[in-house]
Amino acid sequence: MKRQSLGKRLGKWISIFGLSAASSWLLSLSSCARNQELTTITIQPSTFTFLTPDPTLTANFTALGTYIHPPETKDISALVTWSSDVPQLLTISGTTVSPTGNGCGVVNVSASYSHGTGPDGNLVTGYSTVTINNPLEAICPGGTAAPILAVTPEQTLTTGNSVTSNPVGINCPAVSCGAPFASGTAVTLTATPSANFVSWGTTCPGATTNVCVVALTANETITAIFQ
Repeated sequence: MKRQSLGKRLGKWISIFGLSAASSWLLSLSSCARNQELTTITIQPSTFTFLTPDPTLTANFTALGTYIHPPETKDISALVTWSSDVPQLLTISGTTVSPTGNGCGVVNVSASYSHGTGPDGNLVTGYSTVTINNPLEAICPGGTAAPILAVTPEQTLTTGNSVTSNPVGINCPAVSCGAPFASGTAVTLTATPSANFVSWGTTCPGATTNVCVVALTANETITAIFQ
């Protein structure tokens, strides 16, 4: 009888110990889930280049957060705070970035998150590098020391006017633009539509049609006048 009683008591303690261990394990899982911790933020793309500082150009970015307890990687683009270290060069609206048109350079875009990252609330930040080129400025990334041919269309009432070049490089749809060409290049400019074109002013001597040929040896600006 004593042996049977001892066995029952031992079985009872083993059952209590098992239940206690199981409860601790479940509580641990629950605690781990509640304290899911963000460890890193990765921005995609990690680098991006705007070929010109044109404010109409855009690029979209995604912030991916990597968590532990439990491990998980997910899109947190809507949760992070987006910013850049040179706001005068780059505009950020949500996940979309654009050049401001105020110059060229290299800008660091950051995505930061300080909420829901565990009990200590650590700030986690990821970075992407954005380069804003300007081939018309030698000091800019992607710039060149080659002569620049710039075109300034002028117009009054008509629309749909443009100036293009051969060799290719210039395509000005009623706004000023330009491109570098090797020194000595004969660049042919064509203003269209010819029915709207008035003249090249005094900037293309000898031209009597909507076609202007420029032998480029130094920086030069051509004006296209439309009616």
